[in-house]
Amino acid sequence: MENKNSRREFIRTTALGAAALSIGGLAMSAKSYGRVVGANERINVAIIGLGRRLGAYLDPISNKANNVNLLYLCDVMESQMQNAAKRFSKVIDYQPRLEGDFFKVIADNELDAIFNATPDHWHAPGTWLANQAGKHVYLEKPCTHNPYEGEMLLKAEKRFGKVIQIGNQQRSADESIEIISQIHNGIIGKAYLAKAFYSNNRGRVVNPQSAPVPQGLNWEMWQGPAPRKPYMHDTWDYNWHWYGWHYGTAETGNNALHEFDIARWALQVNHPEKVIVDADKYHWKDDGWTMYDTMDATLKYPGGKTIKWDGKSRNNHSTYGAGRGTIIYGTEGSVWIDRGGYKLYDRAGKFVKENLLKNQVDGTLLGGGGDSTPQHAKNFFEKIRGKEELRSPVSEGVTSTLMCHLSNIAYRTGEVLECDPQTGRITNSKNAMKLWQREYEKGWEPNF
Repeated sequence: MENKNSRREFIRTTALGAAALSIGGLAMSAKSYGRVVGANERINVAIIGLGRRLGAYLDPISNKANNVNLLYLCDVMESQMQNAAKRFSKVIDYQPRLEGDFFKVIADNELDAIFNATPDHWHAPGTWLANQAGKHVYLEKPCTHNPYEGEMLLKAEKRFGKVIQIGNQQRSADESIEIISQIHNGIIGKAYLAKAFYSNNRGRVVNPQSAPVPQGLNWEMWQGPAPRKPYMHDTWDYNWHWYGWHYGTAETGNNALHEFDIARWALQVNHPEKVIVDADKYHWKDDGWTMYDTMDATLKYPGGKTIKWDGKSRNNHSTYGAGRGTIIYGTEGSVWIDRGGYKLYDRAGKFVKENLLKNQVDGTLLGGGGDSTPQHAKNFFEKIRGKEELRSPVSEGVTSTLMCHLSNIAYRTGEVLECDPQTGRITNSKNAMKLWQREYEKGWEPNF
């Protein structure tokens, strides 16, 4: 089913924008609005995108203590909506509405917030469109497809006054909060270096070929803001990550963001001064994977601080003792941290203490492992109600996501990038700045 008519209607009815929220004709602050959401502060939510992240939402939405009502399950693939309805039927005692049209969902005045779990190219546009319609957004990583969209998300937050929580769920893990606070208080002296890493054993990827649109898939809606292309076999279901830059952000956008965010949080840095990347595709040279599958990136920051990324998508050697995580080095010690907790060592390398989850989960599993989504989603709900501050606000998410984009741009141009540490913008290459933003399908450009 085409989405063009509903998109045009949405754009027409929101053309004037909404600088302030209005209820009964009275302007209200976002905090005041949050306090009167639904009956008894109940928050009506929708999940947009019902793929691999679906399981992470079962607990926070079904938990009665969160006082949330699942109003919609929305996806471009009919079978995914049916599957999601079946899974939720086991944990809630009511039936959410199934709706394949994103614009119809966000146009519903009963709806308060969405979980945006769409592909990368939909993340930022889907969020600012939902904000424009008066909805709060829990936005999965990466929060943008390109650096320009980060600037637009910050503008949308300011323009529409809605809550945007970025899905860097480790920011809500008690163990991470505990040790990062201690790092900031000097437990390892001055933190100067972070090594973020990811290793996986992804195999051969199908070579995309022209094919009929799969039954039940709304290909027009799936493409959303991206310029139109004919359907290619196996694109819509995860492999869009590896089929060029039209939809995805490669493994760095897909997974490095989590560890980059922890590294930046620990080192208390914002934008780098220089980005140096060595990356290539080393495995299955003839398959459909068009990007690098291995990356070594170095980001240099003011004050002599450095963040390094060791990403190996198709070589599962456990270089650092786990599939993913971050090591923080300081003048008086070091910390090994991942989704399962942390281990602290002194400068001599002697073990000091640890705080680990009892049940360790593989963090490289599709859909996420060692998940703190229940706490992170609860924080999102409580921010809407005006009772907590966000663990991962859009300003933090955009800054961490830009690390991924700069690494990708350095790879794509083959250049060492010099950046303005105040804004993150590239200062030494017009060629690299051409990749700062994308071309949009006509009618999908931001209109606020």
